[in-house]
Amino acid sequence: MSAAPLRVCVSCDASALALGAERTAQALAAEAQRRGIAIELVRTGSRGMLWLEPLVEVEAGIGDSRLGIRTAYGPVRAADVPSLFDAGVFTSPVAGEGAAHALRLGAVEELDWFKRQQRLCFARVGVTDPLSVADYVAHGGFRGLRKALDMAPAAIVQTVIDSGLRGRGGAAFPTGIKWKTVLEAARSSQSPISNPESRPSKYIVCNADEGDSGTFSDRMLMEGDPLCLVEGMAIAGLAVGATQGYIYLRSEYPHARRALDAAIAAAYAAGWLGADIGGSGKRFELEVRLGAGAYICGEETALLDSLEGKRGQVRFKPPLPALKGLFGRPTVVNNVISLASVPLILERGAAFYRDYGTGRSRGTLPIQLAGNLKRTGLVELAFGVTLRELLYDYGGGSLSGRPLRAVQVGGPLGAYLPASQFDTVLDYEAFAAIGAMLGHGGVVAFDDTVDMAEQARYAMEFCAAESCGKCTPCRIGSTRGVEVLERIRAGIEREKNFALLEDLCETMRFGSLCALGGLTPDPVRSALAHFPEDFGGRA
Repeated sequence: MSAAPLRVCVSCDASALALGAERTAQALAAEAQRRGIAIELVRTGSRGMLWLEPLVEVEAGIGDSRLGIRTAYGPVRAADVPSLFDAGVFTSPVAGEGAAHALRLGAVEELDWFKRQQRLCFARVGVTDPLSVADYVAHGGFRGLRKALDMAPAAIVQTVIDSGLRGRGGAAFPTGIKWKTVLEAARSSQSPISNPESRPSKYIVCNADEGDSGTFSDRMLMEGDPLCLVEGMAIAGLAVGATQGYIYLRSEYPHARRALDAAIAAAYAAGWLGADIGGSGKRFELEVRLGAGAYICGEETALLDSLEGKRGQVRFKPPLPALKGLFGRPTVVNNVISLASVPLILERGAAFYRDYGTGRSRGTLPIQLAGNLKRTGLVELAFGVTLRELLYDYGGGSLSGRPLRAVQVGGPLGAYLPASQFDTVLDYEAFAAIGAMLGHGGVVAFDDTVDMAEQARYAMEFCAAESCGKCTPCRIGSTRGVEVLERIRAGIEREKNFALLEDLCETMRFGSLCALGGLTPDPVRSALAHFPEDFGGRA
């Protein structure tokens, strides 16, 4: 019996591709063919160690048996591939060790950076073929959905409530409570629409319009384990009585679009979507819709307007989308990571998930490290780690070698935190206590060369550019904010303009319809409070 070809894994994640993963994969295939060596090239998601991409993992085997032990090499450029073959990496691997080479890292799971994480949502990313239903099932896929098929909707909802899962997209609203509202929503709460019986009575909408600076966990999940999102949305449908789901995907994510379309097609073919999920007789349909390319469409009501074919503008609330959402129907709107966390909760139980985390922040958070750091990428950790640990133990400190001066957490609307607050614990309430937010878990670091007055100005400029224009405080306030900050920086009537800026921030915070205008004052005020010297000193 001939030996099974060695399995070689290379990421197809967009970040890895940007760093040359496609060229590395092509070089591996070509060199193996030239040398007459059989390898099985598998394209996986990324392990999150972006500074080591393109990463090549080789699975050890003896004869026709696979040992499931992978040895990593990285970063492997296309030019490095012949030397890997010369070293015997693909012909004589030692189980659990791998052939000696300068780029050899060892088993990823044993790397200190990786083994200290708690990978729950991202457990399969970088391990499985993202588009293989068989691979997904072999690694625990659809177990949560199988359990949900045998449960009453109210029991599914209660499990999610008991897990403590909160929205991972920004507001951190309890996911199960939102689901309960939709489950209990009566058809009488829906406004009349044309041909009402032609539409489903309820919807599941995934907000995949990931637009915050320094965030990429949604993209990595959709490219590296899209079937997990499919499963989570199907469970949500069973929980609230919805038969139709939509993934509202950021238009700038072509790789995620291809992965999602292929995964959805595979799920239909395997019977996990459609009119008879898993032979249960229960129905759930799912499709991808591309976003409108506007940051404001990450706000749930603007997203719904866009999904309906309208211009994406913020809706007045109430009514809440849970009662009157897509096409006037009760609608669950959740973030990618929120929905992708659900299958594990159903599979392992609420208590298993709740045992991770601290206080009212339960479970894990995929944290994205970006900006001026030596090791950028994604780590998944239980709530409770400090910002300092993230920046230095995982991020490795600044790439420039200069002191880290400020960190923005939670996207372009997040507060700027100085070094004196780096010991803050990652916890929703702990961040709220210092006037900050965790948001989507994006962390962007700046060294001591950053101009914080310019960062404050950018916050206002960003709001002006991305405002939907529906409310005056956001539309006009942000434009005036840019002008006021420019006058402050120019030293024009500083005392008067500081007072005007404060008044403007108050108006935006309490008068804006949504978080875009309401939160823009946070980065401005935090920059003023913690870095007054960049503004020439407060008057």
